[in-house]
Amino acid sequence: MDVPDTAARLAFVMELDRLKEVLRQSLLYNGSRQENSAEHSWHLAMAVLACADLADEPIDLAKAVKMALVHDVVEIDSGDVFIYDYIGKPDASAEKFAKESKAAQRIFGLMPKEAGEELRGLWEAYERMDTPEARFVYALDRLLPLIANCRNNGSSWKKHGISLERVLKHNRKIENGSRTLWQYAEALIHEGVRKGQLS
Repeated sequence: MDVPDTAARLAFVMELDRLKEVLRQSLLYNGSRQENSAEHSWHLAMAVLACADLADEPIDLAKAVKMALVHDVVEIDSGDVFIYDYIGKPDASAEKFAKESKAAQRIFGLMPKEAGEELRGLWEAYERMDTPEARFVYALDRLLPLIANCRNNGSSWKKHGISLERVLKHNRKIENGSRTLWQYAEALIHEGVRKGQLS
């Protein structure tokens, strides 16, 4: 490996450190503070490893873990968005995707061409949800904040006035990657209603 290639890879690695600064709406499960996007990406990758057998379709585990690790890298530039803000708003969703695509071009472009294209391809597949890996990673990506909300008395749902209908509508896509995870999610949601976390 020549020096410029090494420098490019390390420039990308150093840029990734900025993902630790991006705060999410979700609290840590213990409620002590907001989670950052780097922590979330690691947690999601570990969830993929732990729950791979729950995918409805055969998945390439290495590809799914890589996808989990890169799926929110664009937030370095675009920031974290509260996902419920984009339900049923095509213009807002298109604007979000355009902003994130620009971020993907810049950030993955720091890597040597072939490696950067691979990572961007994983990000794009996740966004399209058109592979078994993407559908499964997406399912877990929706489930983790749902669990966080349930463990924190519906914190971000209450803060933003999110209804049961919106939670069900948004999270139903979990079923596209794992019917087992969707059954678990539905049970959590209905328990949240019983506990007054959601209405």
